[in-house]
Amino acid sequence: MQGILDFGIQFIASLQALGEWQTIPMKVFSFLGTEEFYMIVLPALYWCLDSGLGLRVAVILMTSGIFNNGLKTLFHGPRPYWVSTEVTGFAEETSFGVPSGHAQNAAAIWGIMAAYLRRNWAWVAATLLMFFIGISRLYLAVHFPHDVLVGWLVGILLLWLTVRFWDPVSAWANRQTLPRQILFAFLATLVLLLFPAAMYAWLTLSGWQAPAEWSAFAGQAVSLDGAMTSAGTLFGLLAGAAWMHQQGGFSEKGPAWKLILRYLLGVAGVLAIRFGLGFIFPDGETFLAWALRYLRYALIGFWVTGGAPWSFIHLKLSEKRG
Repeated sequence: MQGILDFGIQFIASLQALGEWQTIPMKVFSFLGTEEFYMIVLPALYWCLDSGLGLRVAVILMTSGIFNNGLKTLFHGPRPYWVSTEVTGFAEETSFGVPSGHAQNAAAIWGIMAAYLRRNWAWVAATLLMFFIGISRLYLAVHFPHDVLVGWLVGILLLWLTVRFWDPVSAWANRQTLPRQILFAFLATLVLLLFPAAMYAWLTLSGWQAPAEWSAFAGQAVSLDGAMTSAGTLFGLLAGAAWMHQQGGFSEKGPAWKLILRYLLGVAGVLAIRFGLGFIFPDGETFLAWALRYLRYALIGFWVTGGAPWSFIHLKLSEKRG
């Protein structure tokens, strides 16, 4: 393993040696792979452009987040700048390194967009974005090459599973009653949580300690917060979409001013739930804190696919789907 890390350090050092002119474009590409970027774009996509594509992107993003949390804990690998002064860390990360969440999400999310659009140019654009997002994480010294490669592989696997099973699972879900759809969505997120929870318990109970040279960087690396956030949001998204479908759905079409107002109102709701309940609910690695985090993000997910579209219709910012 040390040989792989040494090779990675040398590769990153040679990449950084090409010049600091790369810093700004690499940070831009890196931002295009962040959950923050996706959470800015996702509501606009769902509320204003194509809810079908928006739901696919949301589901694969949250599922990817759950698995990435578990895999990071399983491998509990360091970041390059944690273990070597030969490279410069251009960003601070407190989670484990492998697999790269940026690379994994890029492959899954931009891939699902290309698969949905079914256009050659979309696949070319998606491939270029996946590549440069991965390379940006190497230049910034927050990932080793093997972190990025594993991230790409996991993302591609999630992409294949989503494309393969989305239609039959959706058809099956649409035949169920609303209470059953919500129950199955809840149970599905609990099943997905078993993996990161098992990895968390294994690493915690094993008494594992981070090596001294990078322990200062990894103080928050062993955590279930990310998995709980993704699982709660996923449940809320699916429950909200099922409920809104029963209400007759909503139309994404409309004049520009209505689209802008939708986005502003919807995002205001997201922020109110996130920060309002975040101020009240406790943080920490306890069952109560995890349960309340799950609840908070479930409400956010439900607002995105259910509450916000319902509000748009009643405020005359949208219409029921014809």
